[in-house]
Amino acid sequence: MSDSHLSNLRFDSLTLTESVRAGIVDAGFEFCTPIQATTLPIALQGKDVAGQAQTGTGKTAAFLIATFEKLLTSNQPVEGKRQPRAFMLAPTRELAIQIANDAELLGKHTGFKVGLAFGGTGYEQQRKTIEDGIDLLIGTPGRIIDYFKQGVFKLDKVEVAVLDEADRMFDLGFIKDIRYLLRRLPPPDQRLNMLFSATLSHKVMELAYEHMNEPELIQIEPDKVTVDRVRQAIFFPSNEDKLPLLVGLIREMGLGRIMVFVNMKREAERLEAYFAANGIHASAISGDVPQNKRMRMLQQFQKGELQVLIGTDVASRGLHIPDVQYVINYDLPQDAEDYVHRIGRTARAGAGGDAVSFGCETYAISLPDIEDFIGHKIPVANYDQALLPELVKPKFKPRKKAGGRGGPGGEPSGRRPPRRR
Repeated sequence: MSDSHLSNLRFDSLTLTESVRAGIVDAGFEFCTPIQATTLPIALQGKDVAGQAQTGTGKTAAFLIATFEKLLTSNQPVEGKRQPRAFMLAPTRELAIQIANDAELLGKHTGFKVGLAFGGTGYEQQRKTIEDGIDLLIGTPGRIIDYFKQGVFKLDKVEVAVLDEADRMFDLGFIKDIRYLLRRLPPPDQRLNMLFSATLSHKVMELAYEHMNEPELIQIEPDKVTVDRVRQAIFFPSNEDKLPLLVGLIREMGLGRIMVFVNMKREAERLEAYFAANGIHASAISGDVPQNKRMRMLQQFQKGELQVLIGTDVASRGLHIPDVQYVINYDLPQDAEDYVHRIGRTARAGAGGDAVSFGCETYAISLPDIEDFIGHKIPVANYDQALLPELVKPKFKPRKKAGGRGGPGGEPSGRRPPRRR
């Protein structure tokens, strides 16, 4: 792994308590990433931060370290039952779980207790943990509001508030829930506030200025710059050639971790069925998959036991999956920013990676906007139609919904196909 993604700022040069330093050592961190080097000195002074950063750039460690330091050096008395002193919202349960795991590692020596609240599973267990008293409350808006309205915890003792992947909160329709919760915290000038987003859009900044105390804006990467270490290529298959080309490429790629992105949940399920029929170990991740199966699927992918993970932008955003060698855009995204998010699944933490896209008859219309957004043409790759594999056709049956719109904690069913201009 390359260290070129790190800054020159060492963690041991920051003014931190010994228990926080010990957690950083346990995590194996020595030099800060750019987002850490820029935001930590500000947040450690007690100033609010609104930072633009992609998933995988180290922002989670940045806001956790700042949170621990704030709570350890706070002069506010802690009396009675432990109530949340830090409040962290994430758009997906996977991201919430990842934040909690990082909090347990970095905060191992602080004595702080972490509580998780997310939909899909563990209702009574999560509730009991929070009722018993916690210091950090991490979760998704729906489950947190559920517990709050039942009086499981209070929010009047919160000293740190964090919104992670704020732009995705908007995409998932959580903004009313977020505002509901933020209005029940102490006033913005009585707490440390940190907001992180892949893009600092007008909507995100409006939220920041409404619920933060004059935040300092940090933009680590211009929003039109793609990860430099990703090798990109695009094929232009017919719709009939798409699936055989995909299977052929995956067979050539071998055993590396591969993420395949599609625009609709139904298409993800169709690919899963075709892969199974043609000897490729793959799973489609969506909100309709029960939480236990979903987590098992991610663990298998991370361990290399599952070769291919298929998902939509909504299902896959916020997943922390290291060492993804290949990203395949089976469908070009309709939002140019989503192209950057997708290919950013590979080449994380300084590693290299490959991103292959299909400019098919249905979605090639998105290509000009994508290339304009990233500032360059994507190199064109060619294929020999005569060499495409013959596929076994599966008996495809759409997965039944788990209940509700997308199931508990699920994602919307996808976007409409692009309109022809």
